[in-house]
Amino acid sequence: RLESKDSSRRVLVNIKILVATHKQYWMPEDSVYMPIHVGREGKADIGYTGDHTGDNISSKNANYCELTGLYWAWKNLDADYMGLVHYRRYFTRKEVRSVEDKKNQILTGAEWEKLLSQYPVVVADKRKYYIETLYSHYAHTHYAEHLDCVREIIGEQCPDYLNSYDKVIKQTSGYMFNMMVMERALFDSYCAWLFAILFELEKRVGEKQPEMSAFQSRFYGRVSEIIFNVWLDYQIQSGQISQKDVKELPFIYMEKINWFRKGISFLKAKVFHKKYDSSF
Repeated sequence: RLESKDSSRRVLVNIKILVATHKQYWMPEDSVYMPIHVGREGKADIGYTGDHTGDNISSKNANYCELTGLYWAWKNLDADYMGLVHYRRYFTRKEVRSVEDKKNQILTGAEWEKLLSQYPVVVADKRKYYIETLYSHYAHTHYAEHLDCVREIIGEQCPDYLNSYDKVIKQTSGYMFNMMVMERALFDSYCAWLFAILFELEKRVGEKQPEMSAFQSRFYGRVSEIIFNVWLDYQIQSGQISQKDVKELPFIYMEKINWFRKGISFLKAKVFHKKYDSSF
């Protein structure tokens, strides 16, 4: 809990960071973290809160990934600071290697209180593609028409965001993984903007897609990774927040990454336009 900046009020503020998971896994014990079973609809109980109650889109999890948990939190959870991490990815103090060290470096509730008293938006360090833009990387590894359709939708629903969209897709880095913690008002603003776009995207391309693998069909979650940067850039450019309000933090991956396979797949996508078929 975080005290209001107005010291005369001394009001306690709730911080709730969802840990999206589809299976039982090690979880931080700190009360700011809330494990959420994403895609819970029709699945067995694994001991965590499910995303299938109240206003929910749990049944869309095969396509929306962790966003079904984000949607559930937006519609059903009462907290003043909201965020999302993954059972295998957390914000941390520093980059470390061993799993046990990683567990000890995950931010605590007390550290979140201090951070959020200074920054209304916390994001993971930018992922750098170096020789690819966000658009070209997506086009090589997934399907470019998804992003093209998103641009059309933004042009219709919120044309003021087009400059930010055109700027972001030309960047060679971005805030990825749908990891963020934000003040509730900003969180609500983002979710309302995001899901309006994704639901329209689903209407326009959902039934027109070529036969895709289970991995490729999760494209709504991947599109959202890119357009989060669009939303955030617009908030800064329009003066809703300043760049100084955004805090970048390192993040850790709780399992070993096959960097060789990841690198080969990246180059195959770049050179031969071979789509990704799995995570790494």
